[in-house]
Parts: sequence; C-alpha cells; structure tokens
Amino acid sequence: MPWILKMQRSSVSTCVRIPWTRARQWLHFLILFLVIVLMFTAYKFKTTIKCFIILETSLLPSPSNNIMTSSFDDLSDSASQFFVAYPHHYSFILDEPNRCRQESPFLVLMIPVAPHEREARDRIRNTWGNQTTVLGQVVSHYFLLGLSREDDGKEKLQEQVLQESQIHQDIIQSNFLDSYNNLTIKTMVMFEWLSSHCPTTSYAMKVDSDIFLNVHKLTDMLLTAPRHLYMTGLVIRCGVVVQDESSKWYLPGSAFPEGYYPPYVMGLGYVFSMDLPQKIVEASLHVKAVYIEDVYVGLCMSYLGIELTDPPHAGLFRAMIPYFTYNCYWTSVIAVILQDSQQLSDVWRVYQTQVQSGC
Repeated sequence: MPWILKMQRSSVSTCVRIPWTRARQWLHFLILFLVIVLMFTAYKFKTTIKCFIILETSLLPSPSNNIMTSSFDDLSDSASQFFVAYPHHYSFILDEPNRCRQESPFLVLMIPVAPHEREARDRIRNTWGNQTTVLGQVVSHYFLLGLSREDDGKEKLQEQVLQESQIHQDIIQSNFLDSYNNLTIKTMVMFEWLSSHCPTTSYAMKVDSDIFLNVHKLTDMLLTAPRHLYMTGLVIRCGVVVQDESSKWYLPGSAFPEGYYPPYVMGLGYVFSMDLPQKIVEASLHVKAVYIEDVYVGLCMSYLGIELTDPPHAGLFRAMIPYFTYNCYWTSVIAVILQDSQQLSDVWRVYQTQVQSGC
C-alpha cells in the first residue's frame, strides 16, 4: 500500500506542477512578446523622429543646402545628371490659348503623354475623358506633350499630332524633349500653362495616361474640398531616398544628401487648387529641379511651407489594383494605376456596369 500512496502523492504533485509550468511558459512568452513590441515601437518612434528632424532641417535655406538653390555651379558632374534644365524658357508649339477661359471649368485634367501614344489618348477620350459635365460642374481635359526623341519619322509624327490637335482641340505641346527624365520639365510647364490660361478654374489634376479615373467620385470630393493651398492624392510621408543605382528612382547622396524626402504626392495623379500653380512656379526659382517629378513638386511645396492634405479616407488613390475587387470597387475609388493604358477600356466597361447597377 505505501507504494500506492507514493504514486498517488506523485500523481497529485505532477498535476499541481503541470499547470504552474505551463503558466510560467506562457508568462515567458508574454514577456518576450512585450519586449519585441516595445523594441519595435522604440525603433519606429526613433525612425519617425529622425525623419522629422531630417525633413525640418532640410527645408532650412542655407548656403550648404544644394536643394535650396537654383545654381548648378556647385554640383559635380556625377550629381548634375540627376537635375533637369528648369527654370528655362520653354515655348508652346501647339496650344489652346482661349479654350479654358471660354469654358471656365470647375476642374481641369492635365494628362502628360508622349507624342507617339495616340492610342492612349483615344482610349481616354472614349472613357473618363469624355465626361465634360459632372454633378453640374464643367470638366475639361488636355494632353500635354513634348517633342519626340525619335529621329526617324519625326516630321511625319509631328504632322499627325497637328492633325489630331485640329480635330480634338485638346493637345498642348511644348518644345522640350519628351522623355522620362524630363517629366519634371513637363510638370512645371503644366503649372505654367495652368497659371496663365485658366484664371477662373477652381481645381486641376495631373493624371497619368495609364490611370483609371473616376471623375464623378473626384468631383464629388472636390465640392467640399478647400479652395486654397490644397493638394491631395496618394501622399507619401518620409519616403526613403533610393540608393540602388539600378532603380529608375535612384538619387545619389551627391545630388540629395538627406535620407528622406519631404512629403510628396505620388505622381499617378494629384489634385490641387488653382492658387498653387503660380506659387510652385515661383518656388522653382529657389529649388533645384530633380528629375523625379512628384518628389520635386513635394520639394517646392515644402519650400513654400504648404502642407499636403490626405484624402477624406484611405483607398481613394491606389498604386495598384488589389488582387480581389468587390462588386462596387470601381465606383468607390478615384484613381488607380492600371497595368497599361490598354486595360482602361475593359475596366471602364466594368465601371459603367457597376454604375448602372446602383453602386
């Protein structure tokens, strides 16, 4: 019998120890988890503070800050290739000098596109570009072009663009070379044109040609938006300066010494009140024009001390189509990057179906 009692005591002891052992294990896991969370929070807080300090100090005009001066004399040859020739006197080859004043639109859509991309322009004209009156507001669109860099067939292409302009009266063309590295020039020429041609317009939007644009949703948002010092879109805060030389967004420390950019709105499409174009043009006299156009607009806004505005809610501006889209997805967004402009026609048909279904 003693051995039975001994086993019973051992069993009882084991039953008592097991819960306490498990409790200690869970306690250890909980402590470890809390330590990890605290370390991560401290790291994020430290990174945020560091970014804030960098951004604040980078905006202070000083002789040593290359970004805040328009002179190129202090740039090395390796750094100068990341800046573009702006400010500069660019002229308009094709223009619509009176249309914006005559129409007096509530909203102007400016679409940068290369001269040879006729199909992209036609797709936009047949989809969101054909909406000229939305919620009782006049909406206009213009395509912004530079000069073709193709030597062969250049004259023929220019003749085709001229004929297209005469038919549709929606093409603005300037005499800079149309290339990816000159997108900043194209954007600044856009601001120049808007400031001098659309004095009674309330808002404008720069929107890429490979974008689905919900003009109805956009107009609805703008009806209650601020009328002054307003710019919104997909706002990037504390964007890291890319140091990978293989990236098309690469910017070396010799050209931009800070580790983070000031806040900027992603170039897929950003909306702004019409008091900003002239202010941004004036700021460009003091801020060197880097070739990354949306970053440069952010630099000018930071120089002016004007804060960017987040959209009313997240998800209105998207950098890609989500893997799964719900039934009313396309009526709930404003701007989404597509795979290419060819996808626009298909997406537009889905959007119209959703509108007709009551989305």
